[in-house]
Amino acid sequence: MEEKDILLSTIQALNVTISSLSKTNESLTKSNESQSKTIATLELRIKELSAQIAYLNRQLFGRKSEKLQPINPLQLDLFADLLPEDAAEIEQAHDEAVGKITKEVVADKKQARRNRTMTESLPVLKRDIIDVEGIDLTRYRKIGEEVTKVVEHEPGKLYVREIVRIKYGLIDPTEPVETGEGVIMAPMVQLPIYKGVAGASLLAEILLQKYEYHMPFYRQIKQFEHLGIKGLTESTVDGWYKQVMILLKPLYDAIIKEVFKSDYCQADETTTPVVDKAKHKASKEYLWMVRAVMEKLVFFHYAHGSRAGAVIEALTDRHHFRGYMQCDGFVGYESAYKTSKSVTLVNCMAYMRRKFEYALNSNKELSEHALKEIQHLYQIERACDEAGLTPDERKAKRQELAKPIMDAMEVWLEQIAVKYGDKTPIGNAASYAYVRWANMRNYLEDGRIKLDNNLAENEIRPITLGRKNYLFCGKHEAAENMCIITSLLSTCRNHGVNPREYLNDIIARMPYMSEATHDELVELLPHKWKPLSVTPDETDKTEEPEVKSDKVTTTTTYWCKK
Repeated sequence: MEEKDILLSTIQALNVTISSLSKTNESLTKSNESQSKTIATLELRIKELSAQIAYLNRQLFGRKSEKLQPINPLQLDLFADLLPEDAAEIEQAHDEAVGKITKEVVADKKQARRNRTMTESLPVLKRDIIDVEGIDLTRYRKIGEEVTKVVEHEPGKLYVREIVRIKYGLIDPTEPVETGEGVIMAPMVQLPIYKGVAGASLLAEILLQKYEYHMPFYRQIKQFEHLGIKGLTESTVDGWYKQVMILLKPLYDAIIKEVFKSDYCQADETTTPVVDKAKHKASKEYLWMVRAVMEKLVFFHYAHGSRAGAVIEALTDRHHFRGYMQCDGFVGYESAYKTSKSVTLVNCMAYMRRKFEYALNSNKELSEHALKEIQHLYQIERACDEAGLTPDERKAKRQELAKPIMDAMEVWLEQIAVKYGDKTPIGNAASYAYVRWANMRNYLEDGRIKLDNNLAENEIRPITLGRKNYLFCGKHEAAENMCIITSLLSTCRNHGVNPREYLNDIIARMPYMSEATHDELVELLPHKWKPLSVTPDETDKTEEPEVKSDKVTTTTTYWCKK
């Protein structure tokens, strides 16, 4: 029972109680004075119950916020005549106190950046020293360092990585500037977030925690606080997240193109609640998934929450898809590809079987017959899997064994659909299967095509798990960003790629890929990715452990051209 129903039933019960007590009160009023105490008790009880009803009505129909509404200064004071003589002094003291509070709040807002306070309690475990290669030490001397602190993550540990850039200045200040620069400093490496304190490994962990392990941002912040980072807010993490999604967007576009290069895809759709600020609630929107079956590439797509068949049709037309599209029985696919000459629909046997299982209680004999025939088709597929048949060999086996079963069942479905109609469970199951049987028969023509769409449904499950934890997306942009990271994580999962290692490497490399071609981006997708041990602008490096107090810091020196 929902909260609204519980509150309404409670209010009704309390109203009945009040009515009964009122009648009792009236009868007791006519009795002798010895019952006056009972009357007083009942009147007090009525007031308590009336207060409860008022509270429940407010919870059900009124504002739940405990914040006070702003007071209009032009509104007249009904109690002005009752004020004490020193009311003006009290009001002046009040205004002075409010003024001080306001100034303190403004001062707090102007405090220094939190980056420094967030990293105060974190150890420095790594120092990357970037020195200038080929510096003429007869003309230049070291005059200082530029230190940039970046928070990195290892499982169970946060630490600071210092990026130290050596700075050189002319030894002879009278030397003309035309013969060389006055100050030379090693160039800064490109970070995932410009002037951001979060390093690639921390950003990767934030994405993993939310979309692989389904932990909302506010829970992650609590965890990071326990690991030593102070003052981290949800708005900061959300800002980091948006910047990383912009960084990964080219990979998302590349994976869409690669999926539609395949000639056999599966598609499915699922709900995702998205907050509608105009309606002040989360609306049920739809997320699409397309999977290249043989290549094991996946992407998710969000088109302002629409489930219309025009969404998937526009996607396939834009990328010139040609081949088989396997899906469930949703009419949107039929409307999108009914007259298409380039896309051949294949339906899902698992959905048809589900309909007959639902009809078991109403007509056991006919339902069991249908389920037995469908079981024969799955037995054929299992035997082909065990024998390790090639797609061509599987096609021949289907033509030999599955085609006669499909032919016989088509005739049977037509008879049952006509005899029972779609008003009964068995008639509805037969009608559902018969209408889609022609599409289902297309699996006989290609040994690669699966008998059902279960692989696509498996891709949807992480979205469902996440929906139960972070509940909804704040706006349409958040749903679009979710598609980017879930597409990459799903493809990692299909190819056995460690998502933490992949994201750590890719997020660090993407700042250098702003002008990358499609082929270069494809090499960074999970199915072709190879980890890079150094950043693109490094020419040489040396490592040595450096002891600082009781902590060992790994110091790495990179030599970069000026």
